[in-house]
Amino acid sequence: MNTRVIGIANQKGGVGKTTTAINLAACLAERRQNVLLIDLDPQANSTSGLGVEKEEGKSIYRALLGEVALETFIRPTEVSRLDLLPAEVDLAGAEVDIARADNYLHPFQHALAPVRQSGKYDFIIVDCPPSLGILTMNVLTAADSLLIPMQCEYYALEGLSVMLRLVQRLKDSGANPGLEIEGILMTMYDMRTNLSQQVVQEVAVHFGDKVYETLIPRSVRLSESPSYGQPIIVYDGNCVAAAAYRSFAKEFLQRARGDGKGGALGRGIQKPAPSEPPPEPEPAEPMPEQESAPESLPGDVSASLPESEEQEEVSSRQ
Repeated sequence: MNTRVIGIANQKGGVGKTTTAINLAACLAERRQNVLLIDLDPQANSTSGLGVEKEEGKSIYRALLGEVALETFIRPTEVSRLDLLPAEVDLAGAEVDIARADNYLHPFQHALAPVRQSGKYDFIIVDCPPSLGILTMNVLTAADSLLIPMQCEYYALEGLSVMLRLVQRLKDSGANPGLEIEGILMTMYDMRTNLSQQVVQEVAVHFGDKVYETLIPRSVRLSESPSYGQPIIVYDGNCVAAAAYRSFAKEFLQRARGDGKGGALGRGIQKPAPSEPPPEPEPAEPMPEQESAPESLPGDVSASLPESEEQEEVSSRQ
């Protein structure tokens, strides 16, 4: 399998984009895939989330300007088979510098080409900024496909539609005719709420097989892991979130290899089925007839009284 470049992006922040980039990369490495994670977000959360210090001048910034080779800044992580190209705050200046160039959509593509052609990695995963600026556009121009994490809330639906329109525009303009939607990953799923189930159902109805079967749940352990600089499978490999991301990595690989459209679900975290009208009740069977039971009116209390009490009831009425 040739090296595939996967951009992870969503213009809406707080949808689990960086969390997905880190943990998908780590889980793929766990499955013996050679992975390069590129942090292209000036906030450098993927960098710190893997326990790597932010260092001035150690990002992709100068490579985007063509001053140095991109592979100069690649470094290994504590996760076997997972390498990282870190980011730093100065990367924000690349937005201005790249915008001045004639081919402002292609600097990342040119910088990445030697690493991609080397065949060293099975997957190159790029964590994009939470915006539709120059850096994100560069990734989408160079990527084979786009993975969209989406929070299980209605506001996230608006961001999804914007990303889909952007992909279509890049294809139609010729900037990246081969760009495809890798899939839509539902994150921060809370099975206790109807809202999460409704959002998943609505997205599944509109986008069908593009929506991954695996749902990433809300998890305290998942929120804690970045502060320790570890992917969730290292921080707490037995928690529900770790099982969900392992399941997602398996499903991701199945789709990438064309082995199937769906994968295993993570520990009972299942996509709700679309709502259907309740089935019509079956006709009730007739009650068997009683041979000597006298009929009584619903309001006739005396029919349910013993004989002595019935006599007292009659006398009292007189």
